[in-house]
Amino acid sequence: MGKIIGITYDLKSDWQGSSEDPIDAAAELDGHKTIECLKAALGSAGHKIVLIGGARQLIKHVSSNDLKVDIVFNISEGFKGRNRESQVPAILDLYNIPFVGADALTLGVTLDKVVAKKCFIADNIPTARYFKATLEDNLSELNTIGFPLFVKTLHEGTSKGITQKSRVENIEQLKEQVEHICRNYKQAALVEEFIKGTEFTVAVIGNEPPVAMPVVQYAIAGKTTLGNEFYSYRHVAEKLVEHICPAPIDEKLASRLQELAVRAYRSVDCRDFGRVDFRVDEAGNPYVLEINPLPNLSPDDVFVLFGKVKGMSYNQIINKIMDEALVRLGLIREEAYKK
Repeated sequence: MGKIIGITYDLKSDWQGSSEDPIDAAAELDGHKTIECLKAALGSAGHKIVLIGGARQLIKHVSSNDLKVDIVFNISEGFKGRNRESQVPAILDLYNIPFVGADALTLGVTLDKVVAKKCFIADNIPTARYFKATLEDNLSELNTIGFPLFVKTLHEGTSKGITQKSRVENIEQLKEQVEHICRNYKQAALVEEFIKGTEFTVAVIGNEPPVAMPVVQYAIAGKTTLGNEFYSYRHVAEKLVEHICPAPIDEKLASRLQELAVRAYRSVDCRDFGRVDFRVDEAGNPYVLEINPLPNLSPDDVFVLFGKVKGMSYNQIINKIMDEALVRLGLIREEAYKK
């Protein structure tokens, strides 16, 4: 029997920026196409869809007691600050409204990449060595790793803040990039050891147990062995990155990446769906770069690419995520879902 499903989201068209904002400030927000595809996918399974919007719209609905839904499918990114992704789940928890995806704590932990790294380290999950840097720090003292290093935003996604200058090879370049992040993105910088090698991502779906999907490899200009190369916001915006699935790698490495993806997913208590990004060094050692419990669900994005290998359509992938959440919440029996 179909459910009444609300969808929470934030659109690029709703972004109200200023001239001081960086060019990629709204990169993580969704387009109308993604929402319409999500609505159509859920509708294809017999569900009725209610489009809600972001945190402010959700507050208006719950305050006026007119939100009549069985469950909410949340993909809201929020607009400002490291707690922005946690806002909608916190409101839903407050009003005891069931929802799909990670809760407020997991979304807060994973958006702040340093906090997420601390979870990975505690659970013996390999991740690049790092330090956090601000304008006030003595970077020469902080850098016990050596060069080259990679400088990125502390709590952003979609490669925001990453340019060809993000890989730094000396203290002057490091200072320049830390200042760039701190001044333009109003947050501390995450500085990591640069992993020379290849890059992958693995989607994970489910709860008991979560299951890793086929590995996807990134290629730039047709090259899968990236070496010192990496993809930046420009590559994302101009669609210059190629995604290859299944990744042309040996079964041993693929299995290792899938195993680590599930461990990272469990480490930060992801639910229903998520995506784990990796860099693999030239010796074949994988490192978790980050985990995204709110991956882009556009039909054109990398998260759903595994469907071609698994023989699943976009609609089937979205409804599998939905069913996993319904089973977790006790809103349908697992036997019914498996039919």
